[in-house]
Amino acid sequence: MPGTELFGDEERKEVMDVLNTGVLFRYNHDAQRQGIWKAKEFEAEIAKFTGAKHALAVSSGSTAVSSMLAACGVGYGDHVIVPPFTFVATIEAVLFAGAIPVFAEIDETLCLSAEGIRAAITPKTKAVLLVHMCGASADLDGILAVCKEKNVMLIEDTAQALGATYKGKHLGLFGKMGSFSFDFFKINTCGEGGVIISDDEQLIKTAEHLSDHGHNHEGDNRGMEPHHIMGTNFRIGEINAAIGLAQARKLPFIISQQRKHKAIIQERLSKIPGLAFRKQCDDAGDSATFFHLLLPDEATARATFKNMGVAGIGGGYWYDNMYHYIKQWSHVKELKMPFRMVAHELGLPQDLKTMTFPQSDAVMCRLISFNIRVTWTEAELDALLTKLEGAIVSAMKPVTA
Repeated sequence: MPGTELFGDEERKEVMDVLNTGVLFRYNHDAQRQGIWKAKEFEAEIAKFTGAKHALAVSSGSTAVSSMLAACGVGYGDHVIVPPFTFVATIEAVLFAGAIPVFAEIDETLCLSAEGIRAAITPKTKAVLLVHMCGASADLDGILAVCKEKNVMLIEDTAQALGATYKGKHLGLFGKMGSFSFDFFKINTCGEGGVIISDDEQLIKTAEHLSDHGHNHEGDNRGMEPHHIMGTNFRIGEINAAIGLAQARKLPFIISQQRKHKAIIQERLSKIPGLAFRKQCDDAGDSATFFHLLLPDEATARATFKNMGVAGIGGGYWYDNMYHYIKQWSHVKELKMPFRMVAHELGLPQDLKTMTFPQSDAVMCRLISFNIRVTWTEAELDALLTKLEGAIVSAMKPVTA
């Protein structure tokens, strides 16, 4: 992924700033830390990059989603509309909040569709947890219209789409709150980390207090700070934040390189008859972290993926993925958890053991994705595309013959 491609002296310098003070904790110890506040700088960098009024760094993308749900008042028995195609953390956050996930169909944007959301809304629906999957936006015009009509709040899980925009506005700023992940497999990484953005100061403050056991960070005596709410430990550490800060400063270069390489890939592969691509709601706003192939049918997609493996081309066939698509989520369908949850008591409004997602399946069974690298040379990208063209054309011969 792009972040790990560009590790260098910048990350080492920021980490050493922290180690030289000995203060790894993000709060307090003002004198000892000698003016070094990496978490605060990290938050400011992301706020500046996205245009958000406020940003809060936490320990992971998963805790970022949990913090957003809590700050927005999502809890006991509330229905939250979620996609069947996402990293499973999205669903886990809803369950840990004491809320109930309600699944809706996706479309060729690879995100929830407005029609899917409308069909899934129940009288108990409080929020749509929209995942901008694989680096690009959902149909925000359609989804926002449904949310407004049904008086349902929109919360954005933007874990994989840092740097992506819709009509010039950064994803994560269309709903009440948005969040990004900085784990090892994201466009930026700090090992483990997450950032929440919002233009609502009160929501960010609530998330901040929640993420640090209710501390409101007023005064200089941590043990005597007022505590208006309870919370838990979702704090980010200064070392993780330091790495995230260095990475965030590289975002403009990363995005520009990815978009340049995406354009080359698109131009080459568009010449293959019968091959389609992910539907883009705003092609110019795609972060271009991934490139997505939509083959004519499942058999051709499986043959293409097999050919890619033989040719040494990395990629993902999401339809079989154990952690990203509901088809393989037996643990979710059976609510397997080491403790009793609200969902066990109240039950789910959908029978996930028998429920099918025909519209989502029709997309997922044809979908193959691969990462767009920042550091490709022209020769490396050309060689990759030559192999990829061969893998696709060979698999599609029975279709195109």
